[in-house]
Amino acid sequence: MAVAYPHFIGSEKSSMVPSASPASPLSPVILTQDELKKIAAYKAVEYVESGMVLGLGTGSTAKHAVARIGELLRLGKLKNIVGVPTSTMTHELAVSAGIPLSDLDSHPVLDLAIDGADEVDPFLNLVKGRGGSLLREKMIEGACKKFVVIVDETKMVRHLGGSGLAMPVEVVQYGWKYVSQKLQDLFVEAGCVAKLRTKGETGEPFETDNKNYIVDLYFKKDIGDLKVASDLILRICGVVEHGMFLDMATTVIVAGELGITVKNK
Repeated sequence: MAVAYPHFIGSEKSSMVPSASPASPLSPVILTQDELKKIAAYKAVEYVESGMVLGLGTGSTAKHAVARIGELLRLGKLKNIVGVPTSTMTHELAVSAGIPLSDLDSHPVLDLAIDGADEVDPFLNLVKGRGGSLLREKMIEGACKKFVVIVDETKMVRHLGGSGLAMPVEVVQYGWKYVSQKLQDLFVEAGCVAKLRTKGETGEPFETDNKNYIVDLYFKKDIGDLKVASDLILRICGVVEHGMFLDMATTVIVAGELGITVKNK
């Protein structure tokens, strides 16, 4: 389902308001990537109802959904919402937005999660975790009745790994070089290169909220059967979790220059 949108201008009260001059027709507008993300996020929040327990995603797209939920709570348009954040960053953002928070132990079944993705294939399989929160994201979003994914059109790929960007794997710190080599050897036919994620400013290893490292895998070719690949990765001792989210998304909202497309499982 595709939904077109005209020229949008932003404000605090209404971030996406159609505007048109009565004397002239609508002119095409070039939207930035962040504006497309915001449009997708606002569309996703339409799925939220009062009384829901929500999984709150992490990243540059999900932050718009968190902010919008907080805004609707302040306006009284949503009530009795409980959020379960997928990272310490989202926890802080949700607190500042005034969203009441809880955790997975208190709410083992959630109504809905909203989050972004780094890649989406034609079957709505995802790559997530380039922001470093893949383990908590997968735990929380796997416990949801519905999982709505919000992306801009640049995130759509023919196959996972097809963007040429990282497919993250969270690993324990001990023996990370050993695990990294095992991962690279596993996908040698796909031209895999495994790299430890580091902090740009210091070169020190990036640590997740769980005090683990991330090994990023870069592929030159399709890795084939994703479920087989998933199983092989998880069999390597020292791997905590990988960034392939298979058969988890129930809805993907894609914002592009021509409008919003909603894809359902």
